[in-house]
Amino acid sequence: MSVQSITTENKQTHVRYIILLIIFIITAVNYADRVTLSIAGTEVSKSLGLDVVDLGKIFSAFGISYLLMQLPGGWLLDRFGTIKVYTYSLVFWSFFTLLQGFVGWFPVAYAVMSLFLLQFLLGFAEAPAFPANARMVAAWFPAKERATASSIFNAAQYFSLAIFSPFLGWLTYAWGWQNVFVVMGVIGFVLTIFWVKFVRNPLDHPGVSASELKYIEQGGAVVNMDQDRSKTGKKGPKWDYVRQLLSSRMMLGIFFGQYFLNTITWFFLTWFPIYLVQEKGMSILKVGLIASIPAMCGFCGGILGGVVSDHLLKRGFSLTAARKIPIVCGMILASGIILCNYTNNNVLVVALMALAFFGKGFGALGWPVIADTAPKEMVGMCGAIFNIFGNVASIVTPLLIGYLVKGLHSFNSALIFVGCSALMSMLCYLLVVGEIKRLEFKKN
Repeated sequence: MSVQSITTENKQTHVRYIILLIIFIITAVNYADRVTLSIAGTEVSKSLGLDVVDLGKIFSAFGISYLLMQLPGGWLLDRFGTIKVYTYSLVFWSFFTLLQGFVGWFPVAYAVMSLFLLQFLLGFAEAPAFPANARMVAAWFPAKERATASSIFNAAQYFSLAIFSPFLGWLTYAWGWQNVFVVMGVIGFVLTIFWVKFVRNPLDHPGVSASELKYIEQGGAVVNMDQDRSKTGKKGPKWDYVRQLLSSRMMLGIFFGQYFLNTITWFFLTWFPIYLVQEKGMSILKVGLIASIPAMCGFCGGILGGVVSDHLLKRGFSLTAARKIPIVCGMILASGIILCNYTNNNVLVVALMALAFFGKGFGALGWPVIADTAPKEMVGMCGAIFNIFGNVASIVTPLLIGYLVKGLHSFNSALIFVGCSALMSMLCYLLVVGEIKRLEFKKN
C-alpha cells in the first residue's frame, strides 16, 4: 500500500474530522438551496401569479430529477471517484440556484416554465451529493465511528433550516426574493473552492499521518475505494446484484422506511413556511425566525439519535436493537405533528412542530443502517437505491399536500398525512426489516 503522501510516520492527526466538517457545511448549503424556494415561495407566488398547485408542481420538479439521477449518479461516483463528481455537482447546483434569481425578468408564463426547469436541473445536479457523502464517510471513518459520522452529515439538513431559514427570510424581506437565489449561488461557488483545495481521499491527502491512516483502515474504512474503481466502475451496474437487493425483505423494509421518513422532511422543506404564513397568519420575516426553531430541534435530535445508537451498541445491545430503539422512539414523537390540528395557539403549534422534527431527526438512522447492511460489493449502488426510495417522497409530498390544501382549504389533512407517514416508517422497521445485518450476495 502506497503512503507517499504521508507527512510524518508517528504524528497523530485527525484529518477525518476536518473532512467531516467540510462535508457538513456543504450539505447544509445543499439543503439551503433546496429550501430557498420554500422560504421565498409566498413572494414568488405573488410576483408570478402562482397558486398552491402550481407551487407544488415546481417543488416536485426537483424531486423528479433528483430521483431519476440517483442510479446514474451512483455509477458516476463508482466510475470517476467521489472528489471529481462532487466538484462538478457543487459547481452546477450553485449555478442553477443562482439562475433562479433571474426568472422574474421573463414574462410570467415563461418565468413559471423557467423556474420549473431550473428546479429540475437543480435536482439533477444535487443527486450525487448524499451517496458521495456516504462514500467519503466510508473511506475516512472506521466502523465504530461511522454511525455518528453519518448522523452528523445527515443532521446538516436540520442545521441548514435552523441557520438559513431566518437568513433567507430576512433576505426576502429586505432585498427581494430574486436576490435570495443569487446569494445562495455565490455561497456555493465559494464552497467549491474550499472543496477543491482541502478535500482528498485518505491515500492522497498530504495531511494525514501514517498512524491515522492505519487506525481508520484497520477499523474498516475503505481507504482505497476510489483507487479500486477501475476494477468495478467500468463494468457498470451488476443488475443481478440489484435484483437481489430488491428481493431482500430486510432491504425493502429499510428502503420503504426511508420513503415514509422523507415525507416528514419534505413537508418541512417545502410547505412548512407556507403553512405558517397562510394558516397561521405570520409575516415572512417572522416565519424565517420561527422555522428555525423546529429545525434546530431536528439538528439536536439527529446528532443525539446517532450518539444514543452507538452508546446502546457499546453497552452490549444487539445491532438490531441499537438501531431500532431510536427509530421507533423518534417516529412516535414525529407523529405528534397531527396534534397541531387541535390547537389555535401558535406557540403550542411551534412547540409541537419542534418536537416532531426532533423525533424525525432522532429516528433518522437510515444512512447508518445502510452502512450496516449494504453488501460490500455495492455500497455506492445500494446507497443510490436507498436514496431513490427515500426521494420518491420529494415528488409525492409537495404534490399531494398542494392538492389537499387546495381541495380542502386547510392544512389539517396534510398534517395527518405527515404524521401517519412517521408511523408507517416505524412499522417498516418493526414488522418488515427484521434482524439488521450485512446482506451477502449469492454468487452465480
